[in-house]
Amino acid sequence: MNKTASPQAGWREWTGLSVLVLPTLLLSIDISVLHLAVPALTEELRPTSSELLWISDIYGFLIAGFLITMGTLGDRVGRRRILLIGGAAFAVASVLAAYAPTAELLIVARGLLGVAGATLMPSTLSLISNMFRDPVQRTRAISLWMGGFIGGMVIGPLVGGVLLEHFWWGSVFLMNVPVMVLLLVAGPLLLPEYRNPGSGRIDLVSVVLSMAAVLPVIYGLKELAAGDFGWGPVTGIAVGLALGVVFVRRQRLLADPLLDLKLFGDRKFSASLGTLMLVAMIGPGLGLLAAQYLQLVEELSPLQAGLWMLPTSATVIVGIAVTPVLARRFRPAHVIAGGLAAGVLGMVLFTQAGGAGGLAYVVIGQTMFFAGSSPLVVLGIDMVVGAAPPERSGVASALSETGQEFSAALGLAVLGSLATIVYRAGLAVPEGTPAGLADAARDTLGGAVGAAEGRPAAAELLAAAKDAFSGGLAAAGAASAVIMLAAAALALTSLRHVPPIGSAAPAGEAAPVSS
Repeated sequence: MNKTASPQAGWREWTGLSVLVLPTLLLSIDISVLHLAVPALTEELRPTSSELLWISDIYGFLIAGFLITMGTLGDRVGRRRILLIGGAAFAVASVLAAYAPTAELLIVARGLLGVAGATLMPSTLSLISNMFRDPVQRTRAISLWMGGFIGGMVIGPLVGGVLLEHFWWGSVFLMNVPVMVLLLVAGPLLLPEYRNPGSGRIDLVSVVLSMAAVLPVIYGLKELAAGDFGWGPVTGIAVGLALGVVFVRRQRLLADPLLDLKLFGDRKFSASLGTLMLVAMIGPGLGLLAAQYLQLVEELSPLQAGLWMLPTSATVIVGIAVTPVLARRFRPAHVIAGGLAAGVLGMVLFTQAGGAGGLAYVVIGQTMFFAGSSPLVVLGIDMVVGAAPPERSGVASALSETGQEFSAALGLAVLGSLATIVYRAGLAVPEGTPAGLADAARDTLGGAVGAAEGRPAAAELLAAAKDAFSGGLAAAGAASAVIMLAAAALALTSLRHVPPIGSAAPAGEAAPVSS
């Protein structure tokens, strides 16, 4: 394999980057638009409560379960090839979802979307790693790629709202099709092909073990986050962890493993991945609690709550844009730790949610958290894929995504459970409250709001429930501050040896292959 000093990307690579942003943009839009479509599809398809949960969850389950397999497959058969196959499958599955006549078929279509979606993130990220071998250019490219992801989360509710106002619920899936058609047309023209020419056959037993380990753990954590503390979720987590041990042992014995465990021997790789996973625990859980606070405590409409989140999105985009500039002057450890320190202060603001000005504290705190995490997201992902050998960048990208999926599910379970415990312990039910109303309030704040609707006598109970929920949010904020401090310490100590971006010798260039 030939080594070239700091190969510079040209116009074709930068134009190709715009193509790679398309599936990332689409995936982030899909995160939010389904929630908007749930009322309409529920009215038409009449799914049971169980079916509705599967419609929402199967997509994420299968993405998490197939990420490692698809990342490794891209390394072996070609990253562009896997991206285009996945894009075509995503378009077909989107059409099936849009016109699904029953809830069961919609679940199947969402499952196919999850399998296809698992090809997109690791393929795009590993192609960026191969196309932009110069460290400075690669950092800038990843920041633009992440900017597309954040942009999709901002415009997703707006686009979805417009479609649902004028068309039926399936239109939110059909908007995937033209984007994927553009990818399929422009991809072969602008994206080079990369693969590991020395790879062997994929071990199918390892593929099955990887999914059998990931899926039960993700399922168990999601059920815990939903408040189910029975034996089912606990057993799922235990079984998944046990199969994970079997999977790791098998990888150690294989000459050509599905997951190269030697990647974890690189301190930059393991420290970056660990820091990313710690911070990924916070965002989804705290974001869910903050959204409930805005709508149930502050009594904002969904649109008003969304508008209050726009400053957060704008600040994140700015943070992502300036990170490559800062990383050229300062060590990544200092840039990351400085950003996370700002995030810690944001989490401290959450502890003031129950007092006067709670709305401002929550909005500013969330903005500081996401803006402070921006350098980590850009530089952490950059170091994860940059530390891996070029022929292993696909599985490195998949590991990054899988680790963050695990952490997000764990964070939802931990922070959600903590907030629930504090809420129930702090709820003071006024004397004389009817038993049914009191039970609804002890369950959740949403239950209290629903039960109290149209009952003026329940105002005192509702005020107590709002105070208790604010206490739970404050407790989650305090726990998040501790997690962020740990992440900042890990980055500062484990990544202190990494020089500013561009001052280190670049890794070897991947060997391109003809398409």
